[in-house]
Amino acid sequence: MLTRLGFPHVGEHRRFVTAIVADTVGSGLFMPITLLYFLAMTDLSLVQVGSALSLSALLTMPGAFVIGSLVDRFGPRRMMLIGNLVQALGMVAYLWADSLVAVALWTTLLNIGRQSFWGSFGNVVTAISAPGERELWFGFLQAVRNLGYSVGGVLAGIALQVGTDVAYQSVVVINAVTFVLAFFLLLDVPDHRVATADDAPVEGWGTVLRDGPYLRLVLGQMGFVAGMMVLNFALPVYVAETIELPGWVVGAIFTVNTALVGLGQGLVVRRMTGQVRARMMGLAQLVFVTSYAMFVVAGWLPVWLAVAVMLVGAAVYTGGELVGGPVFSATAAEAAPDHLRGRYLGLFQLSWGIGGAVTPVAFTWLLAHGATTLWWVLVAVALASAAYLQTMPRTLPAAGLRVTHRAGEDAS
Repeated sequence: MLTRLGFPHVGEHRRFVTAIVADTVGSGLFMPITLLYFLAMTDLSLVQVGSALSLSALLTMPGAFVIGSLVDRFGPRRMMLIGNLVQALGMVAYLWADSLVAVALWTTLLNIGRQSFWGSFGNVVTAISAPGERELWFGFLQAVRNLGYSVGGVLAGIALQVGTDVAYQSVVVINAVTFVLAFFLLLDVPDHRVATADDAPVEGWGTVLRDGPYLRLVLGQMGFVAGMMVLNFALPVYVAETIELPGWVVGAIFTVNTALVGLGQGLVVRRMTGQVRARMMGLAQLVFVTSYAMFVVAGWLPVWLAVAVMLVGAAVYTGGELVGGPVFSATAAEAAPDHLRGRYLGLFQLSWGIGGAVTPVAFTWLLAHGATTLWWVLVAVALASAAYLQTMPRTLPAAGLRVTHRAGEDAS
């Protein structure tokens, strides 16, 4: 079944894959209602909540440099374990977050744990996959993550419909439990550390930060990150507050997104086989633009038709994720030297941290200044990013390689 869907043979990596599912079920449960949770459980305004989340992301960004060094030194598995425990602690603390400072503080702790976990993730995936299979494995694990998100998204829709304090608090507790479960699953996963010779040259962040082509890749991914943040920080508020559609639509959008990624990611990787990576990165942005236009149109329609357009728009939006996600990840992993991959991917992960810092407050501010303002800004960002990404192969060879889906395929 997995082979027909374009996915790799899991084999000995079952516990790692299962841990990713457990981790993302809880995240998928909480992500759709992050802003709505704090609006319901605190006296903060929408902009205040967005500001608290952005502040926490800003405070967390320097952690990427620390996490990258620790991954190279202690190995990615250990850092993933620590990340799960820290995320569980931060999530439980949300039960007592009742002020802007408290929300920012506990979200900072949660972000540090998330940074530790996902800053290590790419190192493990690169280690367990052979050259030629990187897009396939990154795509497969993105699909697995979305399977978890889809289950969580359904439960989130139920919580929104119930709408009580107990329902919101239950979401927080379940999310914390899934982090603990993932921790125990990862205990038996082998640690993939790169051995270095005693006389090897000492290299650190200076080497990474002087790598201009890689820095351009990190910058180039920012437009994609902005698009990916739409699902978590823009659509729930836009749907429930701006155009006032029923609460279940938020959960349905997440379910559409995660189901399509779960079923279609491997097939899309196969369909992209032979295409230049940089072109696929740009195509992802153009697909996002199409979905933004549909979200604008939905705001002009009667409720029943707006619901249909939003769900179709969510499917189109997902296409951008399917195209861009595995290509960006594989390019970042293969462009990094083995012995410094923790630092390189830590820097690459920083683009997500920057996106997490900027988008909550930016999206909420834009939504507060017009129903369509946000979408036109995102269209401009996506088009500029698509054009910029086409210049990447000139300086970063990995961006000029072709997408592959099996070991031994020629990517040149």
